[in-house]
Amino acid sequence: MKEKFAGWNILFLLYLKRDWKKIIVWVAGLGLFSAAYVPAFEEIAKGQGLIGMYETLQNPAMTAMVGPTPVETAEAYTLGAMYSHEMLLFCGIFAMVLSVLHVVGHTRKEENLGLTEIIRSFQIGRQANSLATMMEVVFINLLLALLISGVMISFGVDTISVEGSLLFGASIGMAGMIGAGIALVMAQIMPASSGATGSALGIIGLLYIIRAGTDVSNVDLSMVNPLGWTYLTYPFTENNGMLLIYALVFSLVMVVIAFALEGARDMGAGYLPERGGRERAKKSLLSVHGLFIKLNKGVMISWLIAFVLMGAAYGSIYGDMQTFIESNEIVQQMFANSEASIEESFTGTIMVVMTALVSILPIVIVNKLFAEESRSHLSQLYATRVTRSRFYWTSISLSIFAGVAGIVLAAGSLGGTAIAAMEDTTTMGMMDFLAAGFNFLPSVLFFTGLAALALGWAPKLGKMVYVYLAYSFLLNYFGGIADLPEWLLNTAIQSWIPRIPLEDFDLLIFVIITAASIAMMVIGHFGYNRRDLVEGA
Repeated sequence: MKEKFAGWNILFLLYLKRDWKKIIVWVAGLGLFSAAYVPAFEEIAKGQGLIGMYETLQNPAMTAMVGPTPVETAEAYTLGAMYSHEMLLFCGIFAMVLSVLHVVGHTRKEENLGLTEIIRSFQIGRQANSLATMMEVVFINLLLALLISGVMISFGVDTISVEGSLLFGASIGMAGMIGAGIALVMAQIMPASSGATGSALGIIGLLYIIRAGTDVSNVDLSMVNPLGWTYLTYPFTENNGMLLIYALVFSLVMVVIAFALEGARDMGAGYLPERGGRERAKKSLLSVHGLFIKLNKGVMISWLIAFVLMGAAYGSIYGDMQTFIESNEIVQQMFANSEASIEESFTGTIMVVMTALVSILPIVIVNKLFAEESRSHLSQLYATRVTRSRFYWTSISLSIFAGVAGIVLAAGSLGGTAIAAMEDTTTMGMMDFLAAGFNFLPSVLFFTGLAALALGWAPKLGKMVYVYLAYSFLLNYFGGIADLPEWLLNTAIQSWIPRIPLEDFDLLIFVIITAASIAMMVIGHFGYNRRDLVEGA
C-alpha cells in the first residue's frame, strides 16, 4: 500500500511551490468575496431592512436561488441569519467549481498530456500524484475556511458570532472538498480530462437544480443532497455543524472509491472508454462546418440537455407560488398593490439566471477553436486552401446557433413545465416565456462577441470572458438584494436589458447591444486573420 503513495509528500511540496500564486488568488479572491460583504449587509439591515429582506426571501423564486432559512418570523431574522442565507450557497458552489478544476487539471489532464508518465519514471508511487493533489486541495480549503472565519469575526458584529463565523467558513471549505472528491472519481471514470471536468461540473449543477425543487417543496429532502450538507448548516442560527461530518464522510468515501478505481485501471484509460471510430469517415467531415460540429457535438448536447432540465426544475416551482401567497399576509398585500403577478416576477428574475448559464455554451465553443489551434490539431488544415476566415466564422456561427437553441430549450422547458404546474391559475402563456428568454439574446451575443474579440487579438485571455460573465451575473444577483449604485450595476451588460414581463421590451437597447456584439465579432475576425498562430502552447 505504501508503495502506491510513495513520494506523495515530495510532490505535495512541489505543487505548493508551483501553485503558490494560484493559491493566493484562489484563497484571497473567494475568501474576501465570501466574508467581506458584512458592512454592505449592515447597511441593508438598517431600519426595516431586515424585515423587508426576510419577506422578500420567502418568495419561492428566491428560495430556489439562495436556499431556505430556519428563521420562522421576520422579528427573529438577524444580520448573521441574512448573511448566511444569501451568501453561503453560492460561495459553496464557487468553492466546489474551483476544486473540480484544480483536481482534474492536476490529475487527469496531466495524465493525458504525458506529464504523469514522466513523474512515475522516478521513485514515485503510481497514485502519489492523486494523493498529493487531494492534500493540496485540503490545505487550500483549510486556508480558505480560516480566512473567511477570521475576516467575519474581525467585523465585530453582535449577531455574527465566533461559532457561526467558524461554521460559515468551514461549510464553504467543506463544499470545496465535496467538489474535489467528485472530481477525483470522474477523473478515473471518464476517458479524457474534458469529460471529467464536464461530468463533475454537471453533477454539481444537477445537485443545485435538485435542491432548488426540494428547498421549495420539502426542505427535509434537501438533507440527503450532498450540496445540502453545506448551506443547511445554518450558521448564526441553528449552527448545525453535524452536517459537516456527513460532508466529510462523503468526501472520504469519494476519495477511497477514486483510489480503488485508479489502482485498477491503466494509465491513460478510463472506465468509459472513447468509442472506436468508423472505418470510413462521414462525408460531412470533409467540410469545415462538419468537422466543427463533430468537435463540439458532445459538449453541445450535454449543455442543451442541462438547459432543458434546468428549465423544468425551475418551472416545477410555479405550482407552489399560489400556496406561498395565501400563507403570507404581507406578500398578499405586496402583490395586491403591484401590477405584476408573482409568476411574472419570478420569470423576470429567473430568466437572468438561465440566460447567464446559456451564455457559457457559446463561450466554450469559441474558445474550443483556440484550444484546437494551440494543440496543433488543425495544423494540416491550416496548410490547405481553407482560409482562416472559414474557421473563424464557422466557429462563431455555431456559437450563435448554440446560444439561440439554448434560449429556446431553457425558456420553452421553463414555460411548458410552469404552465403544467399552474394548470388553470396561470396568467402567462408559452409566448410570454419565450419572449422573456429572447429578450436576453443580445446579452448572449455580447458574451459571444467578447469571446470572439479575445480569440482574434488575445486568445490566451479567452477565459477572462467567464470572469466577466460571473461578475455580471453577481451584480444582477446582488442588485436585487443590496442597494448598489447605478453606475456599478451598469457595468454588467444584463443590467441594460429590461426584464420581460415585468418591464416593457426596449427595441433600442436590443438593437444597440446586438450591433455592438456583431461589431466585436467583426473586429475579432480581423485580428484572427492577422495574428500568428499559437501552436504547441
